[in-house]
Formats: sequence, C-alpha cells, structure tokens
Amino acid sequence: MNKIFQILLPLLFSISIAGATTVKGHVYDKETGEPLVGATVILESTGKSTSTGLDGKFEFKGLSAGPASVRITYISYKTVVQAFTVLNEDTPHLKIYMEHAGKDLQEVAITGRSNGVSDRDARRLEQNALQVMNVVSARAIEVSPDLTVANVIQRVSGVSVERNSNGDGQYAILRGMDKRYNYTLVNGVKIPSPDNKYRYVPLDLFPSDLLDRLEVYKTLTPNLEGDAVGGVVNMVMKNAPDHFQINANLSTGYSQLFLDRNFTSFNSSGIHSKSPYETNGRSYNATANDFAKGTLDYTSKKPAPNMTGSLSIGQRFLDSKLGVVVAGSYQNTYRGSNSTFYNSSVAGTDQYAVITSQSYRQYSEQQKRLGLHGKIDYAFNNNHKISLYNVYVNLVNEQLRDAVSTNYTGSTYQPAAGNAELTYQTRSRLTEQQIYNSTLHGDHRFFDNKFKVQWSAVYSSAQNEVPDNTTISLNGIRQNNVDKRLSLVNTNPVERRWERNTDEDKAGYLDLSYNILNGKSKFDVMAGGLYRDKQRTSFFNKYNLYTPLKSDGTAPLYGVDFKTYTDLNLLVSNPTGAVQNPLTYNASEKTTAGYGMFKVVSGKTEITGGVRIEHTDQGYALLFPAGETRPSGSQVYTDVLPSLTVKHHLTEKAQLHASYYKALNRPGFYEIVPSKVVNEEYVERGNPDLKRALADNYDLRYELFPGAAEQLLVGVFYKKIKNPIEYTFQPDATRGQDIYYLPGNFGTANNYGAEVDYIKFINKIGIKANYTYTHSRITTPKTSRRINATTGNIEPFLVDQVRPLYGQSEHIGNLSLLYKNTKNGLELQLAGAYTGERINTVSQFLDNDLWQKGFVQMDASAEKRFKSGISIFIKANNLLNTPAKLFIKGTNPANLVIKENIVSNGQTLIRSDYYGQSYLIGIRYKLN
Repeated sequence: MNKIFQILLPLLFSISIAGATTVKGHVYDKETGEPLVGATVILESTGKSTSTGLDGKFEFKGLSAGPASVRITYISYKTVVQAFTVLNEDTPHLKIYMEHAGKDLQEVAITGRSNGVSDRDARRLEQNALQVMNVVSARAIEVSPDLTVANVIQRVSGVSVERNSNGDGQYAILRGMDKRYNYTLVNGVKIPSPDNKYRYVPLDLFPSDLLDRLEVYKTLTPNLEGDAVGGVVNMVMKNAPDHFQINANLSTGYSQLFLDRNFTSFNSSGIHSKSPYETNGRSYNATANDFAKGTLDYTSKKPAPNMTGSLSIGQRFLDSKLGVVVAGSYQNTYRGSNSTFYNSSVAGTDQYAVITSQSYRQYSEQQKRLGLHGKIDYAFNNNHKISLYNVYVNLVNEQLRDAVSTNYTGSTYQPAAGNAELTYQTRSRLTEQQIYNSTLHGDHRFFDNKFKVQWSAVYSSAQNEVPDNTTISLNGIRQNNVDKRLSLVNTNPVERRWERNTDEDKAGYLDLSYNILNGKSKFDVMAGGLYRDKQRTSFFNKYNLYTPLKSDGTAPLYGVDFKTYTDLNLLVSNPTGAVQNPLTYNASEKTTAGYGMFKVVSGKTEITGGVRIEHTDQGYALLFPAGETRPSGSQVYTDVLPSLTVKHHLTEKAQLHASYYKALNRPGFYEIVPSKVVNEEYVERGNPDLKRALADNYDLRYELFPGAAEQLLVGVFYKKIKNPIEYTFQPDATRGQDIYYLPGNFGTANNYGAEVDYIKFINKIGIKANYTYTHSRITTPKTSRRINATTGNIEPFLVDQVRPLYGQSEHIGNLSLLYKNTKNGLELQLAGAYTGERINTVSQFLDNDLWQKGFVQMDASAEKRFKSGISIFIKANNLLNTPAKLFIKGTNPANLVIKENIVSNGQTLIRSDYYGQSYLIGIRYKLN
C-alpha cells in the first residue's frame, strides 16, 4: 500500500500541474503607458477576481486550458473585456490598456487629472516641471502618519524640520539652508507669517488634509519670486472634483507622555486680550485687580483624548463650467515634553563652558488647530476662466511650562548630602496665530491659445497674539533630597507681558505668455511682474508685580502665608507699564518686481531662461523710542536675478535637468529694528545695519520615471552666499559686558551637496527612500581669552572660526516601507527619518557652539478600506521616543563634580527633550 501511494502521489501531482496554469498580466493607462494600481480584474465564467498591485500586475492560478476572458474595471476608465486562450505551457503575458471614460477634455479647459492627488500624478508633475522639484500627493499625505504640513515635508529629500517644544515639526530647512532662506506659497501666492520675529511661516499651522499636494521647489525660474536661496514650499489646496465628492474623517488618540504623568494647565478663560495700558490709556496706573487670576490658577490631571476631524465637499455644475469645493479641518490635541536644560558659562581662560545650574522643565500644551478652505471657479469657455479661493488657518496654543532649577555654584550645593539651592518658575502662555488669504485669479487665452494672460489680486493677513503671558518665580531649597518652595524671588517675581503683531499684504500679479513658434520646435516668450505692499504693526507691553513684606520684614512663605498663587497679595512695581519699548513699532516693505523669460523646445532639449528684477523699499519707525540712536530707518535696493534652466530628454522616461539662478534673502522686520527683548536664556536685539544676502545657485539632476509612481532622482547642488545672515552672540559696542544675540552678515558662505531619491513598487510592496549629503562652510568671529603677559590680566581677543551654516545637517535620510493590497483594501506604512547633527545655537565663544545630536524618528500608519467607502486608520508617531539633545563638543574638568552624568565621549550635554509616543485611531468616509 505504501509503495502504491509513493507511485500515485507524483503522478497525481504531475497531472494537477499539467492541468492547472497560471495567467499573469499588467494593466496600463493607454494614453501614458503607466501601470494602473487597484484596477479590478474579473475572470469571467469563474467568479474569480483580483486587483492590480502597485506595479499594475495581476495573476490567476489554477486555470484549465482553453478559451477565457477577463473584465477590467477602474474608476474614471472605460471597462475593458479581453479574450485570450489558456495554454498548458507558455500562456502569453496579458497587456491590457484602458482609456479614460471622462468627457472630451477639449469641451472645457478644466480637468481633475494630473492635479497631484495621486502618486502617479505627482511623478508626472515632477517630470514636466521647469523647476527642480519634489511633490507629495494628497494620497501619500492621507496614508502617512502626519497630521500637519510641517511633519509631511520631512519626508521630502533634502528637507529636515526644526521641532517645536512638543516635538512636532514646525519649520522646514531645505538643503541645509535655515528656514529664513525659504518662503511659503498657497496655490502659488506668497503668504505672510504670523511669527513675531521672522518672515518664514510656521508650517505646523496647516492641517495636512486640506491639501491636494505639497510641492517643494529647489530651483527658481524668473516668474517665481526671487527670495529663496534654499527653496520654496507651495501648498496646493483642494480643487473642485469633476463629480460630486465627499471626504470626511474623525479620529481620536492619546500621548504616551500623559499616561506617565499629568497634564498641567491654567485657566485661560478670563485672559484680557488688551493690557491695562491699551484699555485705560497711557497715564493709567494699573493695580493687581486689572490682571486676571486664571494665569496663576493651575490644574494637574490627565487630559482628555485628542480629537481630529476634517470634511471636504466638492462638485462641478453647469456642464462642468462651475466648480465648488469647501473643506475644513479641526484638531484638538494635548502634547508636551520633559526637558532638562543645563545653564553654562565660559569662565577665565577655560576653553569650554562650566555648567552653573540645571533646569528641569515639564511642558504641557493644548493645541486647537482650525483650517478652512473654499474655492469657486468658473470657465466661461475654453479660453476664459476665473477663480476665487479663500483659506483661513488658526492655531491656539495654551502652554504651561513648569520648571525647577538647581544651582550648582556656592556652598549650598552638596550633591552627596542631597542639598541645593532651588528656583521654581512657572510660565502660562496663550498664543493665537492665524493666517487669512483671499485670491481672485484669472486665466485668459487669445489668438488660438498663442497669447495667454494670467492675473491675481491678493489680500493676505497674518496675526500673532500672546496676551497676558505670565511668569512667576519662587525661591526654594533641597535638603536631604527633599525639595521645598519658600518665597517669591526678590526681583520681578511676577511678570505679565502682552505681545501682538499683524502683517497685512496687498499684492497684484500679472503674467503674459506668447507662443511665437509651435510644432516640432517651440518658442515662447513670457513677461510679468508683481507689486506687494506689506505693512506690519508690533506691540509690546510688560508689567512687573511683587508681594510686600510682612510686618516682621520677612517675605510671605509658600504653604504658610499662601497655599496657591492666586492667594498672593500682589502690587504693581511699574503701574504705567513698560510700553515704551522698541518692540512697539510700525514697519513696511514695498516690493516691485518684473521679469522677462523665454522657453525654447528643440528636439529633445528644453531651455528656459531670463531675468527678474526686484526693487525693495523696507523701513521701520519706533513708536516709543527708549534712547535708541536710530528710532527710524530704511533700506532701499534693487536686485537683478538671472536664471537659466536646461532639460534634455535622454528617453521618454529619463532626462537631465540643469539649473542656475540668483536669489536674495531679505532681513525680517524684527531683525532690523533696534529692539531689545529678554528671552528664556539670553537677551536678543535687532541690527539696523543688517544687509540682504545674495546667492548664486547651481543644480544638476538626473531624473528617471520608469513606472506610474516610480522614480530615481540623483542630483548635485552648489550655493555661494554673499553676506549670509547668521545669529551670533556679540558684545555691545560701548558696553562690552552686555552680550546680545543678534543677526549679522558674515562674508561669504559655501554650501554644496548631493541627493538621491528612489521610489519603487513590486506588486504589493513599495519602498520610498532618499538621502542627502550637505556640506557648508562659513567663517565668523569668536571670542577667546588669554592672560596678558605684561599686566597679568585676562583679556578677550577675537578668533575667526570656520563652521557649518546654522541648522545644516551633513546627513539627512528617509526610508519608508509600504504594503498595499488593493483587493482587500489594506495599506501599511513604516516611515523612518534621520537628521544628522547640526548647530542649534551659535556661541559667542570659540568651540562652544551648541550642537543637536543626530536622531531617528520612526512613525507608522495603517488603513483598512471597505467597499462602502468607509475605512479605518491608525497613526503612530515617535515610536522610538527619540529625544532632542544638545551638546558642546568638548569638556571642562569642573563639570565632573556634577552629580548628573552629562560628560561622555568628549562631549558635554546641555539639553535633552523627551516627547513620548502619540497614537491616533480614526474612521474615514469617501463618496466619489
């Protein structure tokens, strides 16, 4: 029996192989030849079905020889039925091409295709763009772990992000160029920044689900504004679809940080938006009753779950001539961090800093983020179209920072006995930032599309308000490792500040294009320009409060004379307020620009070039000068900015892309106003002599687009920056003992590097990887100290130090692994981002710059779709709980006595921030 089985089993196996055949095939777009992902393939007469993978591939196994047919369906494409014959051997590989089922595109000059919503469209935009650029599609954003534009952009090659205090991305650093060297567009229009200091836009303001795509321009053409040495971020908002569409999602989640500790908040409901000075006039003497007590009323408990949601509705009407889309997003999240900061100073002739104190800080932040977008467009006919779009974003951030500082100097510090002098400080801060933009845009074509006119009328405003920013400081003591609060500090124990700034932009754009030659060779000439009037108002007001001594001449004690801060009997030491501050000012910037440009296509080569001229008139006027020698000032200059771009098509899918352009970087208002403000660790001041920076930029990139959503981009770049703007610590010109952190121009800087960007899909598996190497050098003066051989006194002297540009990481990399099963609607993504070490703060002293350690952030997401249009998704961020750490590249022997382990591998730890993991689970609904 056993022998019979041994004979029959191979025979049965061979029969089954002979009678069962596997049929494989691919589904392509007939027009572009690109694979279609997720097309439904039905094997007729059998009931079997499958869907195409990420490379457009499908297969059926176990088919019998004979005639068969497959039916292929895909949204917005015509259904295809293809017959074939199944052979026992060598069944032909099926190649099926599908046509779009939409209306003839010539009927109306509007199309929902190639808008960057899908990965395939994003790759085509990159391939066809005049600029060297990268595009993140709406679909890639949707399935990513990211909730804001700032977190999305870190996935782009050559881009790193600067985090905010809760660990989320906030500002983009492009190709090692600090955030100041970039600008931000919404639908191609520059928007102002609500930031109180700088002109760059905090990208965490924008919810990512309002976007159709995110574009990053790494080179400029003459029709783009010229103040982008690093690059341009363009947020393309949702457009009206060609049929009725609803997208909605709702999610909830939690931060691991608050599973481990409580969330501390304050009562912001009673905060006065205006200071006593603004409410009652300049001569009014404020009392404690003029200040709300809520900013000193603290609550510590577990926060509510995070909640996020968005909704967009769009459709075209009147035979697709009228398009309407409205979209909104709301996020209410609780975030925070645990931070340890070591204060340091360089003493005597020491080479490296000595740690003087430690501050342990707990941040608790509730962020309410609202985004609204609406667009209406109307096509009168093929040649004339107008549109009106409006976008509004608002971020309310309630932050409480609770800190306790340990003094390492003096006889009180006895780490072995657990004794030390302490300072307790709590800051409650409400910040509201908002941006509004309204753009009326027109597209017109004349003379059989030979002459084109585009125009835009733009109004934008950005506002930042920080009302009643309250800080209270107490003395404390540690005895036998037991910490205790004592009394308010002697000098300015309670500070309350009002800060507000508003930017208002009015701008007009005009672009003209004329086609001189069309055919195998093409020749177009373009011209245009813009005018922008930017007005800024800035307000600063500060009050200092204190407690009177008791009748016995001692200070009120915590836990004895008062148990909560709201019990304090406070008096105002400056009842009229410190309104006469240089941070209260008006400023303006008027920009006039014009350009001429040409585009030539001859054979496989495209050449685009021209010149842009920008005239800038920037000035300020202090409303309350406080002894400044220059209470008003202005800068007027004109820049000629040439550029040339060459694209050579090696094949239909491969090309070389070369570019040169000249760019500038203007100082921000805050940077040229001779203000002085005390920040957390230093005093900051403006520099009215600050000049603009100018840069020559060179790019060369090989671009290969082998598949629908696949690419290989390999490029190099070089930037030479004249008068780069860097912040450094510098002594006052007349009072050398006063040290300020202020901007300055420092000779010439060089920045060069290389990028690789790779996307590949194999059936259900995909990989996205990019790596950027950047090397920069700048020379700035630093202070060192020596002993004078004659006098024996310590004297400072200046030394030129060569270092990288501020914020530039030598190595940046991203790696994402994707799984997509279109048949069962499952998508998975694991995304890692590496940012190499970079300078975080430039020190006044030689070799004492603060560096941020390199770090890896790991995020993950998953989505399961159902046939009803409903899907569930999960997003998890910062899975490795990666900290942000700052260090000095050197050690001082005096730091070895500190109890904490801050010295290792020849480095001194200065700061470490931990943010914890965050998790989100939600449901999404799509009606397409």
